[in-house]
Amino acid sequence: MKDFAGKFAVVTGGGTGMGRELARQLIAEGCSVAMCDVSMKNMERTIALAQADGVPQGARITAHLADVSDEAQLIAFRDAALAAHDMDRLHLLFNNAGIGGGGSMINTDRAEWELTFNVCWGGVYLGVRTFLPLMQAADEAHIINTSSVNGFWASLGPHVSHTAYAAAKFAVKGFTEALVTDLRLTAPHIKCSVVMPGHIGTEIVANSRKVIAGTDDDAMSADELARARTRMAAAGIDAAAIPDAGIQALVAEQARRFHDDAPMSAAEAAKVILDGVKADRWRILVGEDAHALDSMVRADPEQAYEAGFYQRMATEAGWRLNVAAASEG
Repeated sequence: MKDFAGKFAVVTGGGTGMGRELARQLIAEGCSVAMCDVSMKNMERTIALAQADGVPQGARITAHLADVSDEAQLIAFRDAALAAHDMDRLHLLFNNAGIGGGGSMINTDRAEWELTFNVCWGGVYLGVRTFLPLMQAADEAHIINTSSVNGFWASLGPHVSHTAYAAAKFAVKGFTEALVTDLRLTAPHIKCSVVMPGHIGTEIVANSRKVIAGTDDDAMSADELARARTRMAAAGIDAAAIPDAGIQALVAEQARRFHDDAPMSAAEAAKVILDGVKADRWRILVGEDAHALDSMVRADPEQAYEAGFYQRMATEAGWRLNVAAASEG
């Protein structure tokens, strides 16, 4: 698919980050977009930015509330999007929504673990199930599933548990790779790509906290503050004497740094993804750090989870964040 003009796209997680930038860049190319998210406030901001960029004649962008881990909500989103755009087929499906969380099988609450897994993996699987018939009805179509470097390296470093997110992203990668052959045999007009970003400047740290807590409030609850202290203690930080406002400030600063100090912006990442789709690439690594880490894991897989490997990778890929204190679970 060399040109997106006149096409119809679905973007999950369109309220912030790469989802927002995918929506903006698609609409700028004349592609109509239906996006979903759990925050209408964030999607309204996406629409405002797209309108400020300029919406080409004939294209439109709509926002729909939906939790991608819930099949009924995805079906309702699909039906509302088709009605809003007066469409009966779909050309582009970006299964982009995701959250972090569920770090440990032992220390993390099971509900948080399963929520993370169900959003990051279930949202992709259910997204394909829900929208595939509409893509079969199109003359050409493309499925784009967002995995992560954690889809080939299940870690944030040797001192951080990272099981739910990494397991989900491995599932997304394997599923999409299996679709390459499946679609070639059964629906050859549909292509697919797996996207594996490195550290991209998004709001995933702040958004994940809100989704897991079931709130849109920037202020942390007493339970969240207690859990943050526990995580910091596990990372060797004495948080007992830090007041609640101090914990809140530390967590907010971590989210800010993840966004602001990233080696690649969400807008830059979206362009890489869309260029990859136009080039019909099924495997899209996003960011120099993703390329570096991919090469290192392939070269020495037996050492991938050792402290020395992480230190070499952090130096080579330019990772500067101390993720231990901010890790989920």
